[in-house]
Amino acid sequence: MTVPRHRIVDLMRAQCKVFNNVFNPEGLRMGTSVLRQRLIGPSVASYYPRKVGTYQDFKKLYAEWESIDIDEFEREEHVAGRKARGKGAPKKKRTAPDFKKGGKKR
Repeated sequence: MTVPRHRIVDLMRAQCKVFNNVFNPEGLRMGTSVLRQRLIGPSVASYYPRKVGTYQDFKKLYAEWESIDIDEFEREEHVAGRKARGKGAPKKKRTAPDFKKGGKKR
């Protein structure tokens, strides 16, 4: 004696309702296991300490003082060296390209 499928599905539905599970009789991948997990964003964010006092903050507070941002200075030196060797970024175009009346010829 076999039990009809719809009776088994009804039993599964009732079990899922009682035990607070997701009813998924086809066994499709739904991502519910991922959604049930705790969020990790706050713990990752709290792992790293908050930045206190960057160079830009210091520069805003004491604008009258002259100081050199060492990281920015080294970056500019690096860019200048690359440009001197011909490895820098290409120059931007100043004018729009001239289009011919006929368009592309193949």
